[in-house]
Amino acid sequence: MTLTTTRTLLTDAYAAGTGIGAFNVVSLETAEGLVSASERAGLGVILQISENCAKYHGSLEPLARAVLALAASATTPVSVHLDHAEDEGLALEAIDLGFSSVMYDGAALPYDENVAATRRVVDRAHAADVLVEAELGTIGGKDGAHAPGVRTDPDEARTFVSDTGVDALAVAVGSSHAMTDRVAALDLELIASIRSTLDVPLVLHGSSGVADETLVAAIRSGMTKINVSTHLNGFYTRAAREVLDSDPSIVDPRTYLTPARDALSREAARLLTLFATGGEGSTDEPR
Repeated sequence: MTLTTTRTLLTDAYAAGTGIGAFNVVSLETAEGLVSASERAGLGVILQISENCAKYHGSLEPLARAVLALAASATTPVSVHLDHAEDEGLALEAIDLGFSSVMYDGAALPYDENVAATRRVVDRAHAADVLVEAELGTIGGKDGAHAPGVRTDPDEARTFVSDTGVDALAVAVGSSHAMTDRVAALDLELIASIRSTLDVPLVLHGSSGVADETLVAAIRSGMTKINVSTHLNGFYTRAAREVLDSDPSIVDPRTYLTPARDALSREAARLLTLFATGGEGSTDEPR
């Protein structure tokens, strides 16, 4: 199967009023697990490589080329997306490498600078038929627009989308990055208000901290792209730890990474089904 574009996956989910999972890659094994999840569920998935992941590996290109090859060989629709790039140059590199979407995160910048920088990325991306996601916020740091207490203003969001020409917008509605407990409360009325104000898909970051039923409610209120990283990393890490704890003599990484990859795949497949069906046919697994 040929490489799918994020635009296609988002457009289809947006039109259907369903959600599409966007899951973060940390290594080749996690990418393999996420492609397997897509094939298990028979549903499309967006594979995300973040700026932090690229820094961890020393550069973007080696892992990116491997993930693009995995996506292209999948039997289900899989696209590749650059997540949370604060570096304009990294966003442009991803475009040149063949990513079908990039998120440029200028939320820590003053509004006018954010607009100008985002517009530059949009102009370059659209020339290559690449979708651009952005976020609107005023607080810096890892959480940006998703720090506790921050909320997106619908009117400001409409102006930002118009000024920048972005194709999707991450909005602050109550979630926060890197949560390990699924206790975040989302402002569903605000989601619906923003959805009625904009004509681009909305993106929920920090979804690891949101319970299943709240994620379903958010999708029904107007969310389309659901980003998950920490929650899936938990399944991966717990499975690896269980194997290592059971036998201290293990030295072959494949012995513990194989069950870790499988655990991540099963939970990612469950989430894809949850997002696409509103919970029908998806059951909670113990965390």
